[in-house]
Amino acid sequence: MSLHLIEMPLSMPALNRWAGQRNIGRGLFDEGLTLHHLLGEAFGPAVLQPFRLLVAPRARTGTLYAYSATPAEELRVTVAPSMGPSESEVVSLDALRSVERPETTWQEEMRLGFDLKIRPVVRLASPLKSADGPFPKGAEVDAFLAETLRNDRARSREDVYLDWLAARLAPVADLERDTSRLHQFRRVRSLRGGRRVEGPEAVIHGTLGVRDPQEFAQLLARGVGRHRGYGYGMLLLRPPQRKG
Repeated sequence: MSLHLIEMPLSMPALNRWAGQRNIGRGLFDEGLTLHHLLGEAFGPAVLQPFRLLVAPRARTGTLYAYSATPAEELRVTVAPSMGPSESEVVSLDALRSVERPETTWQEEMRLGFDLKIRPVVRLASPLKSADGPFPKGAEVDAFLAETLRNDRARSREDVYLDWLAARLAPVADLERDTSRLHQFRRVRSLRGGRRVEGPEAVIHGTLGVRDPQEFAQLLARGVGRHRGYGYGMLLLRPPQRKG
């Protein structure tokens, strides 16, 4: 299977208008939910997934990156006849580009840098008590909060999140701990399943080593962690970081 890295500019004002016209988020602008709906309607469910939107501060245009089994040329031919005027204001099909990433690209022990936005959460196997009230079995909880509540000896958020990531890369790839770091963290409000929820959002910059090239290609296509249909889990590859 060949994978294609998609690159496409988006108009941020038009994206906001599109969300407002459809009342997506019910008054809360949820970027991930908006893109989930937009990309699904314009290109088909999960055709561009996982994805990541990068927008410079105060910029009116962002760049959407995604992995797809379909190249840009074929996407344009398939999508153009059915795309509506409002979607066309957001998405510039003429500027959509792609580059192929065949499985043979990846080699065992290859070092790759990455930029990854994740939702570092865990599902509770048993109930958990906190000062704000109990979390029931099966609840989705910030991995750092879950560990802190379970252990008297707290570790740093960065250490917990890097462990979380290393477990989800294994056994396909090894995370290099000394060249990886928590670049950004914030809590975000989202709408999921009709409910407003708040959860962690983290950006990790780091380096990994490929162990299984074929499975690594599948990992890229699948994404890392939960909420992959909402802008999380896409491994944007970069040159590897220097060791030591």
